[in-house]
Amino acid sequence: MANAVADYVLDNGLTVIDTLADEIHILNADPSNYSDVTANTLGKKTFSAGGAFGSPAAGSPNGRKVASTAFTDGNITTSGTAQKWAVVDTANSRLLANGSLASSVAVSSGGTFGLPSFNIRLPGQ
Repeated sequence: MANAVADYVLDNGLTVIDTLADEIHILNADPSNYSDVTANTLGKKTFSAGGAFGSPAAGSPNGRKVASTAFTDGNITTSGTAQKWAVVDTANSRLLANGSLASSVAVSSGGTFGLPSFNIRLPGQ
């Protein structure tokens, strides 16, 4: 579950994440904007726009969600302890959503990382 979803995403719904998200980053702290992500990333997985998440679907217990694409081939660029994830739209320099990893993990530059599928959900009103 996301810790924060940017206003742009809320204004336009989860379709923005589905169609524009093209990178998933791992970081050691929550970013507050796109510049924070690019300056503090430990690694990233790049997708084509529309490839990082599926289409919006029913959320549980209510609302709507998008599910990320699971991957195992993200590239580590900086050694550190990954604790957070961030989803970005690089074409428009936007942070779309960020959250916590299931557990912290030490990573080493030059290595790879993976994440299982996770959901970003907007609860129903």
